[in-house]
Amino acid sequence: MGRLFWKFFFFIWLAQLTTVLGVSALVWVKIRAQEERSLEVSQSPPAAFAVGAAAATLQFGGPEALKGFLQSRERRPYGVLVVDEGNRELLERDVPATALEQARTMAAQRAGDDEPPRGVREVRAADGHTYLLFQPGPGSREGARGGGPDMGGGGPPGGRRSMLMREWRLFPLEPLIGGVLASFVFASLLALYIARPIKSLRGAFAAAAAGKLETRVGPAIGNRRDELADLGRDFDHMAGRLQDVIGAQRRLLHDVSHEMRSPLARMQAAIGLARQNEAGGAAPKAEKLAAAIERVERETARIDALVEELLTLSRLDAGVAGVAGGALEEVNAVELLADIVADARFEAQANERDVLFDAGAEGMVRGTAELLHRAFENVIRNAVKYTAPGSSVQVSTRFGGAGELLVLVQDAGPGVPADELQSIFTPFFRGSNGAGSEGHGLGLAIARRVVEAHGGSIRAGNGEQGGLRVEIVLPLAGAGAA
Repeated sequence: MGRLFWKFFFFIWLAQLTTVLGVSALVWVKIRAQEERSLEVSQSPPAAFAVGAAAATLQFGGPEALKGFLQSRERRPYGVLVVDEGNRELLERDVPATALEQARTMAAQRAGDDEPPRGVREVRAADGHTYLLFQPGPGSREGARGGGPDMGGGGPPGGRRSMLMREWRLFPLEPLIGGVLASFVFASLLALYIARPIKSLRGAFAAAAAGKLETRVGPAIGNRRDELADLGRDFDHMAGRLQDVIGAQRRLLHDVSHEMRSPLARMQAAIGLARQNEAGGAAPKAEKLAAAIERVERETARIDALVEELLTLSRLDAGVAGVAGGALEEVNAVELLADIVADARFEAQANERDVLFDAGAEGMVRGTAELLHRAFENVIRNAVKYTAPGSSVQVSTRFGGAGELLVLVQDAGPGVPADELQSIFTPFFRGSNGAGSEGHGLGLAIARRVVEAHGGSIRAGNGEQGGLRVEIVLPLAGAGAA
């Protein structure tokens, strides 16, 4: 067990133990006081019978007759005590002061009742004295000697046993021991309940720091519903997110290496060929050298474009919305799309394709014009690239939900398999229907980052008549209609 477990256990157990001791002490004091009060004068049926018999003997036979009656029972403990007005006992026995006081109080409280108090009697004898008769209870430390079981016997069969029992019960040990054991068990369980998930979290953090991002604490926490369980689920979410990000970075590094390897290899081949021609003194050396230089320039341009797209993607992933255009501004999305469509139409018509634009809605979008231009252009140029010869790409704008502008781009190409629709926005991904086309697979990935950086969303699906349909949703800076 860790230090946290012992801290929780110690303080919880100390609190419970203090509570148990305090409650036990209060209960013991109360019970002890009640026992002291209730056992000074016995009111059991045998004691009441003994007191009644002695009272009848005194009333009808007088003090001398009662003396003889009591002395005949002298071998028995807890006899009936007979006390006159001067607190003198008839047989000159010791009288417990507390018992005598309680007996007089009981007799005075019920003097006016028709029924005399049970276990206590006052009798006026023929000699003119008033005698108080009562039986001391087992709680009296100074129980009188004499009498018999028929004369009282309100307690156990002997004063010695009662004395031992009361001395042994100085404190309620049974409830105290039970409370201590119960508090020990529950303090252990509570401390374990709190410390166990923390221990699992600590191990999970150590594993994540060691690079084991597949570590999860959900199975160890189980079905708990508390803050520690929420912390564990947050850790699992964080670990999963880190695993995805690091995995994406590794794939990106692999894809970048692969994409740059081919143009670099072609550049090296072109340079090597130029050197061979120069060394061999071949006749068409100038033409071959020019072709090699042109190849190097072309591949250099490809690498430069790739690096630029990678830098843009990296900055967008870092959350920098204005990487290219500075401060945010209100951009007319329809005018921006119209310019992009005009440029794309000029290039598409050279390849027997066309781009059509339907501005069904107009609105201002708050963002960076250059980034939005790149996002729209990447989506439209991708559609132009894959649309069939002799067909056209349909670009249109509509109002989406409340305060949203919807941009639709539909081509007439082969479309994308359903299981690849979510992957086309992943860097360097190329669908199976366009594996032989040019490009690095970064255009749609950049478009998604730009749209999400502006608070929008982008998704793709296959049209009913075929082709790929891309929907871009952007929040409007102010509602408006054309």
